[in-house]
Amino acid sequence: MEAATDWLLGYPFVFEALSRRIGTDGVLVDYGCGPGRVADRAARVLGARVLGVDTSAEMLALARSTATAVAEFHLVRDGRVTGLPDGCADAVMCNHVLASLPTEEALLGVFAEIRRLLRPGAPLVLLSTDPTCTELEYASLRVGTAGASYRPGEEMPLRLRRTDGTWQEVRNHAWPVDRLPVLLESARFRAVTQRRPTVDEALALADPGLLHRYPWTAERAEPPLVITSALAA
Repeated sequence: MEAATDWLLGYPFVFEALSRRIGTDGVLVDYGCGPGRVADRAARVLGARVLGVDTSAEMLALARSTATAVAEFHLVRDGRVTGLPDGCADAVMCNHVLASLPTEEALLGVFAEIRRLLRPGAPLVLLSTDPTCTELEYASLRVGTAGASYRPGEEMPLRLRRTDGTWQEVRNHAWPVDRLPVLLESARFRAVTQRRPTVDEALALADPGLLHRYPWTAERAEPPLVITSALAA
């Protein structure tokens, strides 16, 4: 997938938030690393020791073959990351994972496992798509159906642009971003903050080549991505 909007308004801001909290000798877990592209970039940008974890053995196999800067990969089995002890992480990032979860119980289960991995006071940085941004056509995604509203956890179509310019539809679950702070606090996180990055802010962070690839009209009108940060209590 091209993920242009994510690379403009999402991942650079995730890395920026992490850079203030983790050093080159720190351990960063990418919870839900998928094919490892973001974990690999994080390792190169931050210089941290990045560990990729995912529920899919197939995705981990792909990541092992392509994400060469990532130190280790671990499978999530029955809700628990295999091979990683309590308090092993100096930071965790979790990008677009919540949309794959169908229930609030499942969200809390993920938050509980992330909390187990983090040492006290360590940060979690979440990247989410706002399910209310249904009216605009973004450079690399279409959120839901225009004019529709979605209940928490309800299935919602998401269209993603492939690198060849065609579109693929996936089924996501709509989780209101303003619901996340309450859930995080119930899962033993504190100091929860949220940020909706803008195109103007991205001028200082994103790849210059990407900035000139699209006009980013929709992204300027209504930025669709939200970054939620919290500290392990």
